[in-house]
Amino acid sequence: MEKLRRVLSGQDDEEQGLTAQVLDASSLSFNTRLKWFAICFASGIVFSILGTGLLWLPGGIKLFAVFYTLGNIAALASTCFLMGPVKQLKKMFETTRLLATIVMLLCFILTLCAALWWHKKGLALLFCILQFLSMTWYSLSYIPYARRKLFFK
Repeated sequence: MEKLRRVLSGQDDEEQGLTAQVLDASSLSFNTRLKWFAICFASGIVFSILGTGLLWLPGGIKLFAVFYTLGNIAALASTCFLMGPVKQLKKMFETTRLLATIVMLLCFILTLCAALWWHKKGLALLFCILQFLSMTWYSLSYIPYARRKLFFK
């Protein structure tokens, strides 16, 4: 009912405080969402570091590509616990970050295809590099004017 009152009075989510936005995101408590965010984000970091360590083993490029991609997906998914999956998807596909989202998701898929089905190690490594760059570009889209400042100091 409170949400309906805010919408009808003209207050949108941007005028709410951060805590109120987070609390409206899902039925999970704030502490639960924060814990799962931390767990998911930390597992993403662990997967990425583990993948980097496996890179130096013989034939480790395949494991590197898989673990690095899983790490990035886990880190990306961790924000779903903070703002909710529907709101996360809406923000991902806004016009300001649509291209970055598509390129990032394509890099995830192509990395796994190159490593697991095509068995092209060089291509998998190239897609991992592109994955890193696309994740960086996507992340910068959440910071106002960050991408513009990066190129037009």
